[in-house]
Amino acid sequence: MQMSNHNGMSRMELPVMEFKPIGIARSRLSTAGSPPFQSVFSLEEGEIEVFPEFQEGLKNIEGFSHLIVLSGFDRAERRALTEQPLLDAEMDHGIFACRHFNRPNPIGISYMALTNVNGCILSVRGMDLLDGTPILDIKPYIPAFDSIPDARSGWVSEKHIGRIRETSLRAHQDLNKKHRQG
Repeated sequence: MQMSNHNGMSRMELPVMEFKPIGIARSRLSTAGSPPFQSVFSLEEGEIEVFPEFQEGLKNIEGFSHLIVLSGFDRAERRALTEQPLLDAEMDHGIFACRHFNRPNPIGISYMALTNVNGCILSVRGMDLLDGTPILDIKPYIPAFDSIPDARSGWVSEKHIGRIRETSLRAHQDLNKKHRQG
């Protein structure tokens, strides 16, 4: 297969891409590197506040049950090409083979249930973003496009997935307990 090289451009000639946040995450989560680690295991509720100049882009979003939220890991401590995944201290993996936040381009992806739309405020469940995290984009989750039933999970074992699920659920319980006490 012959591949294009972007109209003959070299890597050095590719444009630098800059992103302007379209909104901000509002959540009870405040500690970087703490669970929940994956939105699919999070029971946390929160809000995505879309800035007013982007409100028109929310037209018809209420018809979707779930959203794909792209965010900027603004509190990532470093940029790495290998990292030990959270809850898997056995070995480093290539950063493109894990979901760690210390990435060359610190962009996060979350899948959240949309529970309500009120103007520029999207109420969601499945929040795994720290309060104040910049939101780069929102896309509707469409099962026919976004689900890949025969996908392989590489090095990620059922045991690893179970640890993430348990840790994320425990974190939700701890947050609720802390909230009731304080």
